[in-house]
Amino acid sequence: MSRLLIIPTPVGNLEDMSPRAIRLLAEADRILTEDTRTSGRLLKHFGITTPMIPFHQHNEHRLLPSVMEALLKGECMALISDAGTPGISDPAFLLVRACIEQSIPVEALPGPTAFVPALVASGIPCDRFCFEGFLPVKKGRKGRLEQLVQEKRTMVFYESPHRLLRTLADLGDAFGAERRACVSREISKMHEEHVRGSLQELHTIFSERKIKGEITLVVSGFVV
Repeated sequence: MSRLLIIPTPVGNLEDMSPRAIRLLAEADRILTEDTRTSGRLLKHFGITTPMIPFHQHNEHRLLPSVMEALLKGECMALISDAGTPGISDPAFLLVRACIEQSIPVEALPGPTAFVPALVASGIPCDRFCFEGFLPVKKGRKGRLEQLVQEKRTMVFYESPHRLLRTLADLGDAFGAERRACVSREISKMHEEHVRGSLQELHTIFSERKIKGEITLVVSGFVV
């Protein structure tokens, strides 16, 4: 039966994979995956032999017509990313929108994502927040930060290890070095940590160490 399954995968600990996710991946006709090598290890661990198709930000526009053709012919496809929930800083939107336009059922499972545990563990108010994902690396970066200067909600960013120091410095310049923040890395893995402090303090701390692992950065909102 025609159906698109949006299935979250663990951001670290494989025990975070739900029984429902495992069952649906095994039942799907094919799996659309960001990286077949990364997903291949995950599927092998759970004994899943469903065929995979690479589907990522560099080929999603090109592959979309053929994927939609297969769905319209009655296939059930699952979409996964390397880690976390597809659509959260990963490809999914274009395919989901196309399915909706063609009245193909879309089933999105709840499950792992890095920013929720990072937000909750930050100690920064999380009753109202905005998810900003990755800041632009070059064009538009300054403008995005200027738009957020007076954002009162807690802000959540994703960042790579090699850009963390630059981002902490840029946020400090835009928001003030004393703005409270929390750097979370290796969520749900053995070396998970949450480092809390001002933007300046965090910059100093991470300037003195080798930075590894994917980063989630939680920054407090503007206070009048």
